[in-house]
Amino acid sequence: MSQQPNWYVLAKRYPAVTLFVVLSALGGMLVSFSYRTALGYFSFAGFNSAEYWRLITPIFLHFGILHFVFNSLWLSMLGSRIEELMGSFHLMLIILVTGLMSNAIQFWWSGAANFGGMSGVVYALLGYLWIANSIAPHPIMTLPRGIITFMIGWLVLCMTPVVTFLLGVGIANAAHLGGLLSGMLLGLSFGLLAKLKK
Repeated sequence: MSQQPNWYVLAKRYPAVTLFVVLSALGGMLVSFSYRTALGYFSFAGFNSAEYWRLITPIFLHFGILHFVFNSLWLSMLGSRIEELMGSFHLMLIILVTGLMSNAIQFWWSGAANFGGMSGVVYALLGYLWIANSIAPHPIMTLPRGIITFMIGWLVLCMTPVVTFLLGVGIANAAHLGGLLSGMLLGLSFGLLAKLKK
């Protein structure tokens, strides 16, 4: 009997992570092939005209291969921990809720609709794991301290003009911070719930 490829095993083990990585890849390809179409149909711009999918679809729009790869690696590393322990539905709920929150906060802060990427969600997953594990510790949820330090340091650095100047692109800092705070709030809620169940 032939052995299943590693990507298939991981996709079967983490279907929610896989789904969101694939949707991000499709969003990134759409931006690359037709920037105007991607923003015209999936940016945050039309959310007040009954096009409610726009509340969440900006998280799938990625502007370049590095943007996609960076976010997908973090999504896989952080999201797989939550999916492993709490299940696929739980992870999907966190991603959709915090994706909506980070998009709304970014739009409220900047007023611009042409933003995208999964990084607000990535920060939400970081915040969720950080707080939930501090309340109800579990080996799967435990992150190395260096990861938390690096991500918070990167968040702060991105709020300065340095990264924008070096990369030549705008950074959705409000989405990052909004994602982190909403993830921490969910981590607090589910962490306390897990502790009460013990």
